[in-house]
Amino acid sequence: MPVDPDTFREIFGSLPTAVAVVTSVGDDGEPCGLTMNTVTAVAKTPPLLLVCLDENSQTLQAIRYSRAFVVNFLAGNGSALADRFARKGRGKFAGFDWLPAPLSGGAPIFSGHVLAHAECSVREEIRVGDHSVVIGLLDDGEAYDRPPLVYHRKNYSAWPAGDARAIPAGR
Repeated sequence: MPVDPDTFREIFGSLPTAVAVVTSVGDDGEPCGLTMNTVTAVAKTPPLLLVCLDENSQTLQAIRYSRAFVVNFLAGNGSALADRFARKGRGKFAGFDWLPAPLSGGAPIFSGHVLAHAECSVREEIRVGDHSVVIGLLDDGEAYDRPPLVYHRKNYSAWPAGDARAIPAGR
């Protein structure tokens, strides 16, 4: 018998994860987005990533319509943005500066609150349980030298700025 949803959340809440806001533009021309930590690199060649979205998500519906999305990997100063986009409803964009992504149908990029962003076109969608796994081809993006926002046990924290590059990769 599988674990119950609360145990599932407790297990995965124990793992510190990066935080992202995925954005797109729907058939009404309005931007939408949501906070998530299920973003994973899939392949380097071609450059692919995946996001997992609830089947009832307005953002998933917008991605299906536009066939494009942006992953905004949040920097340490992005906790208010993460909180806002973790809620359902309209009006999430009020008070946050963003730029329309040129290659992703105008999906919002929160350049002042990210350590990186990836503009993606939908490569494939796979329904799994009550979610869809959307595989995106990275069409463009940029990384900034900022510490990341981390989520752990229902709390956000900024990675200490001095520690972001303390251990070189591969060691």
